[in-house]
Parts: sequence; C-alpha cells; structure tokens
Amino acid sequence: MLEKNYRPEDVEKRLYEEWESGGAFRCNRVHGEEGGLGDPYAIVIPPPNVTGSLHMGHALNNTMQDILIRYKRMTGGDVLWQPGTDHAGIATQMVVERQMEKEKLTRHDLGREKFIERIWKWKAESGGTITGQLRSLGASCDWERERFTMDEGLSRAVRKVFVQLHKEDLIYRDKRLVNWDPLLHTAISDLEVEQREVQGTMWYFKYPLADDPSRHIIVGTTRPETMLGDTAVAVHPDDERYTDLVGKDVLLPIVNRRIPIIADDYADPEKGSGAVKITPAHDFNDFEVGKRAKLLVINVLDREAGIRADDLEIWRWAETETGAMTVLAEKGDDGNQLTERLPDHLRGLDRFEARDVILKDMERLGLLDKIEENPMTVPYGDRSGVVIEPFLTDQWFVRAEVLAKPAIEAVEQGKTVFVPKNWEKTYFEWMRNIQPWCISRQIWWGHQIPAWFGPDETIFVELTEEEAHAAAEKHYGHPVELQRETDVLDTWFSSALWPFSTLGWPDKTPELAKYYPTDVLITGFDIIFFWVARMMMMGLHFMKDVPFHTVYIHALVRDEKGQKMSKSKGNVIDPLVLAEKYGADAMRFTLTAFAAQGRDVKLSESRVEGYRNFVTKLWNAARFCEMNECKPVADFDPRSCSMTLNKWIIGKLAECQRDVEAALDGYRFNEVAGALYQFTWGTFCDWHLEFAKPVLQGDDEAARAETRATTAWVLDNLLHLLHPIMPFVTEELWRQLAEDRPYSLVTGKWPQLGGDLINAEVAAEMDWVVRLVTSIRAVRSEMNVPAGAKIDALLRNADDGSQARLATHRDLIERLARLEKIETLEGDVPDGSVQAVLDESTIVLPLASVIDVAQEKARLEKEMAKLNGDITKADKKLANPGFLAKAPPEVVETEKERREEARAARSKLAEALEMLQGAL
Repeated sequence: MLEKNYRPEDVEKRLYEEWESGGAFRCNRVHGEEGGLGDPYAIVIPPPNVTGSLHMGHALNNTMQDILIRYKRMTGGDVLWQPGTDHAGIATQMVVERQMEKEKLTRHDLGREKFIERIWKWKAESGGTITGQLRSLGASCDWERERFTMDEGLSRAVRKVFVQLHKEDLIYRDKRLVNWDPLLHTAISDLEVEQREVQGTMWYFKYPLADDPSRHIIVGTTRPETMLGDTAVAVHPDDERYTDLVGKDVLLPIVNRRIPIIADDYADPEKGSGAVKITPAHDFNDFEVGKRAKLLVINVLDREAGIRADDLEIWRWAETETGAMTVLAEKGDDGNQLTERLPDHLRGLDRFEARDVILKDMERLGLLDKIEENPMTVPYGDRSGVVIEPFLTDQWFVRAEVLAKPAIEAVEQGKTVFVPKNWEKTYFEWMRNIQPWCISRQIWWGHQIPAWFGPDETIFVELTEEEAHAAAEKHYGHPVELQRETDVLDTWFSSALWPFSTLGWPDKTPELAKYYPTDVLITGFDIIFFWVARMMMMGLHFMKDVPFHTVYIHALVRDEKGQKMSKSKGNVIDPLVLAEKYGADAMRFTLTAFAAQGRDVKLSESRVEGYRNFVTKLWNAARFCEMNECKPVADFDPRSCSMTLNKWIIGKLAECQRDVEAALDGYRFNEVAGALYQFTWGTFCDWHLEFAKPVLQGDDEAARAETRATTAWVLDNLLHLLHPIMPFVTEELWRQLAEDRPYSLVTGKWPQLGGDLINAEVAAEMDWVVRLVTSIRAVRSEMNVPAGAKIDALLRNADDGSQARLATHRDLIERLARLEKIETLEGDVPDGSVQAVLDESTIVLPLASVIDVAQEKARLEKEMAKLNGDITKADKKLANPGFLAKAPPEVVETEKERREEARAARSKLAEALEMLQGAL
C-alpha cells in the first residue's frame, strides 16, 4: 500500500543508485524484449569545470538534456549521453594556488612537475563534486564513459590537432595584443574578461609640435601611463582643424620622442578634441591603426603591468613571406635591437603609481590642459579581479577566419540549425568578423603546447619530444639541445574537440562511427562564440561533418522579478537546496514548465513549491486508484472498452501523448510540461477520477471492472509520459502499484497509443459535460455563491444533442456542480437569474434567493474601479520615456506583466457584471 505522503528523500538516492549500478544509462544497450538496437542518438554534455558546483543554469541545461535522453531511450534509441568535465586551466590552478598560500607556498617553490602532481591529487579528491550533484538531480548520463579534458586519450587528440593545424599553416606563433591578466601572468579570453561600468576620468594633454613648440595638439586619454608608448597622434582625414598638421611630428612629452600626426578614420571629430594618441602596444584599436600606418610598436609595461625597469623594445611592421602583416624585431646597424630608455624616476613603478607621477610631470611642464569626469567601461579579470591590460606578447594563434568559412556554410545550408532560429544571426555576425584565436596561456595546468625551440629560436612542432629532436637534427645537420614551449593551450581548444575526442578520436572507434555527429547540443547563448562555433570549426575540419545537427539555445534563469541572479544582489537560488526541500522532480518540472523558447525563466521558491504540489497530486491520485482496486490487467485492450467515460479518458491520453511528442520534437519544453500538467491534474485527476467515482462505488460489476482496468492502464501510461521530466516519483509509483513489473520504468517503452483511440463523438459528449460544470462553477465563484449552497440550474434553448447529454449525465452534473437539480427551460428566464452561454444554449442560474444581486453588483463595480486605476497608473508609467530609459529592463517587463494581469482580471469582472445585468 502506498504511503500517505511521498517522501523524495527516501526514494531519490535509492532509485538512482539502482539505475546506475544496473546499467540503465549505458549506450549500446539492447532495448525491449525483441533484443534489437534502435537508431543511435547522442548528446554530449557541456563539460562543467572540474572546480565547479551546480548552479541554476546547470540545472536547467541538464534537465532539458535528460528529458530528451530519457525520451529517446524509451522510444528505443541506442542512446548515448556523454558526460565529462573540463580541466578549467586558470580556475583550477587558482584553487590549488590558494590552498598553497595557506602553507606559504607558491607553485614556483614546487616547480612545474610537482605542482601539476598536486593539482592531479586535488582533482582526484575534490574534482567530482559537480558530477555527484548532477546525479542528485537525476541526470542519466552514461557515467561509465565519463571523460576529462586532460585524460590521456583526449590529450592525444589535442596534440594531434595542434600538430596537424600547425603543419597546415593554420596555427602560427606571433607577437600580438592579448587580454593580459597582471595578477595571473597570462593571456585570457574575452569570455574571462568582465566589463565593469565605472565613473572614470579623461585627462587632456598638450603635445607640442616638434618644429614649433609654441603650437600644440590636444589629445584626451583615460590611461596616462600608456602615453610613454605613444607612436603617433591620429586625426580624422576630413577634420579641417588639423589638415595642415597631418604629416608633421609632435614631441612626446617626458620621453621627448618625435612621433607623427597621421590621418585615420578611427579618430572621431565629434569626440573630445578630435585628436587621439595612438599606443599600438596597449590598445586593441590603436594596434589596428598602427598596423595600417606601419607605426612603431613600443611595449612600456612588464608582466605585472608595471612600467618596465629595463630598456624598452621597439618593434616595426614588416611584410612576411606570406604577405601578412606581423610584428617583427628590427635590428639596428650595429646588430643590436632598437631600444629606448625611459626616465629613471618612472622605471619599475606600478602602472597606477606611474599614472600619478606622469600627471604631476605633465602639470609641472604646463602640458595638462583639462580634466573631465568620464563614464567608461573598464575590463577586469573575472577570476583575479584586477584591471586587464592589452599586452604585446608572443602567443600562438589559430587562423580562425579560414576554419570559419565551412562552419558558416554548414549553418547556411541547414546542416546545423539553431533553435530558436534568431541565434543564427548572432552566430553569423561573429563568424563573419572572426579574429585570429589566441590559444596560448602562460600557466602550468593544461595541455602543454607540443613545440620545441632550437638554439636560433627555430620552432619544431611535433607529437613527441623524440620526433622534435629528429626534426631538429635534420634541420641543423647535427643533434642540438631543444627547449620545450612552457605555455599551455586555452581550455576552449580542448573543449572544441569534445564531440569527437570523447568518442575515441583519433582512433577509429565503433563509438565514433556510430555516435558522430551527435544530435543536439543544449547550451547557453553566452558561449555560442567561444564553444559552439569552435566545435563547428574543428568538427568540420577533422571529421568532415558537423558535430551536431541542432543547437538549442536556452535562456537565462532569473529571479522572480526578472533580475539576473548574482551573489552581490543576494538573489541566487540554489537548485540543490530547492531539490532537497521539495524533491528533484518538482525542481525539474518547474524549470521545464517555464523554459519557453526565447524567454528567460523567472524562478521563485513558491513556484517550485507549487510543482511539489503537482507531484503530491499525482501521488494522491495513485493512492485513490490503489484504494479502489484499479490494478493493471494483463493484455488490456483499450479498444475493447464500451463505456463512454472510459473511451473518453483513453482518447484524452492519446491526445496528450501526441502533443507531448510534437513538443519534444520541436524542443518546446514548456509545452511538454503544459500538456502533461493539464492532462494529469485537469483531465485525469479533476475529471476522470470524479466521473469514475460513482462507477467504482456502484453495483455494476462489469462497469466497475472495465473502469478499474481503464484507470490503471491510463495511470501506467501516464507514468511513462511523465517519466522524462519526473523520473523519481514515476519510477516509485510504477514499482509500487503492481507486483512483478517486467521492467523498470527507466528502461520502459514509450507508449504508442495511436490516433484511432481518439473518438471525436465521445470527446464531444464528455467535453460538453466538463464545459457545463466548469461554467456553472465559474458563475458560482464570480457571484460569491456559498460553497455549500445547492442551487438550481436551467438549460435554455438546448438542442436535441445537448438534451440527450443532459439526460445521460444529469446525476454526474448535479453532483459535480453542486446543484439541487438541472432541467431544460422552454419559456422565459426567471427574475434574478444569471446567464452564461454554452454553445447553442444558455445556462440559467436563478440566484435571487441565494445572493443579494444589487450588493454583488456594487462589489464587482468597486473592484473594477480599483483595477481601472491600477491600469491607468501602469499605462502612464509605461508611456513615460524617462521611466523606459532609466528603469532596468526587468522592472519594465514586470510592470507590463502587472498591467496585463490587471486587464485580464478586469475582463473577468466585466463578464460577471454583464451576467448580473440580466438578474436585476
């Protein structure tokens, strides 16, 4: 016998351990009694960082994947959900280094080899946190195939890809600007840069003309410390104020270097003075200007972003053999690299200390023109929390523009589609403007780049050190000593190979042949550039096929007010806390129910609590069935049913299955949840079980037996349909409601009900009863009829069909609508009656003896007046340009939602008032 209450804490862990240990999640599994394998279906999990813990984005993402995986598994597919974690280079190195700080150790104290050993030890002890959390949410990954981006197999794939791309001239080494983290001493990707809005300062400096110091040109800067590396001043070609100055030189203050005034479209005549200082080594836009004008490039900062203590390196632009522009060191006549020495009082200063000194110097020289407040965006490292510097260093790059072309064509040709489709525009915009991809990082944890340097800096890129030495000996004609590149690869480089490296590539494994390309990738929009696009490029280049046919982009999970969750706001909702409090099924169903395409999920604890009530409703319905001996009947044939009640619920179940499948195939997850919720709570619990009570409690044994068997059959199939979203409670009910089940629900077959079970005539009859009872209940509620009061009802102008339905189901209607009696009416409507339309007929409820009609009218008018006031206030606010411009988007959206809710409520009140008019 089922317990009175469902206790997820007693069920979830037990069931999951049984599923996993029993191999329920394995791919290549024989499905069903026929012993065959279905079509392959594969999803690769977006590998979470090994340092991470489950947040609400993970919960949404993995719930969606698990729904598809469980559905495809039940429909007989040979299903692989490939799990794994990412080594998360910088994040993981920081975790271990912070641990070592407590021991007053640095990684340099240990050395590279010992430090990496320590990280592997940490990974073995603590790196499985997030995979354990995914299990608690019910994720049915094939855990026996779990991979890690630094497994030997995946590392071999990384080396293979790097070497091949280098030999194809698609990877090269160059000196370029990168996002430099001065605390971590490494280049970082754009994704790892946090742009913060701050109130900054704009300083305006006078740069004297070199040949006429009495004249000067004014430039503005927010970073005075970089002026030491200025190599030009740019003005717009059409700016008449400076036409006579283009081609002349100014004398750069403090260092007294002559630099040219150049014409370039980058300078904005409408901004500041219209003249801008150009520092190619310390600004990405200036770097491009420097490339166009072939300016000197001077790096004035060191690895800590302080002013260099040694001589500055000066670099010039030169044509390479391939015709591409690159930065090269140029030698002077004496064979020494061109250098410049900074004033002693600036050398070795922190960048912000140097800023203060330079400002004082410029003021002392009379060259500080003015100072203005300047709202600006400043880049910070998302992990280090320090200001990021554009920094000129030797880095490894991928010619992404070459790899991007096939990836663009694949989406244009529909080989891979985005859902929702509008995200294709975002993909194309980035891919068509793609820049070289910096893939090197100056840290220790990661895939060390397989490159070795000879005595003259010749580079040898090979799979192994032995092959590198052989290549060097062939090049030099004798053995030489080589130095291994110390940089490691960007984490996105290895994760770009994830769809095929996890399947055993570069070996030709059976899994690779079967599951590549995968079917769908579910991910957030924020990594379309950094991960999705790169998987497309690598998959097409190495596998000659797209890595997935569909990319489903899910929205953000926000708080109930529509605000983005953040620790600083204190509005972060922990999915594990909610799952522990209300059960994983309630958590999963909530996320699914609100996961509409293109719309952010607004989440609150109350919504999860509401869907916990849905789980409870299902449990209670199952207990009702059990107590009324609705037990599964072997070989039950739903087509053999003779009773209208049973034919109706069978047809409704078939409709539900049809709608659920269509929504799943279209990735409309909220519609999946909506169809199941409506059928479970609305149709099965609220109507069928109520319709069935008189039969189950009656004396007609044949009717009782058919209804019991039908109800049990419908519940069994409903558990199958609900299982992908709510795996735990459905499995528990499946096991407890009958003995000796032939299979666990997790490996059960998806129902194949067929459209022939939908009987239009039966549906019309019973749906009419539902709509009649619903209408009467609605009027009772709107008119404030006491719940316990039994009233009369009349059906006016009913045709023969409606009269026949009324005659057949009169007892049922009177019981469910709490009526004394219901009859047909041929004559006039009695005074004091409220009316509602139902198809061709009119429902007439004589209420004069039950409620004070005039008083009820006054109440409704008062409520409507309040709503009118609320709507007018909201309309004014939403028509105010100031409010729309200043209020956060989520506040504006909330105001719109409140207005729509008020309008809907007013509409219902208007309908009620209209009904009352006839009663006066």
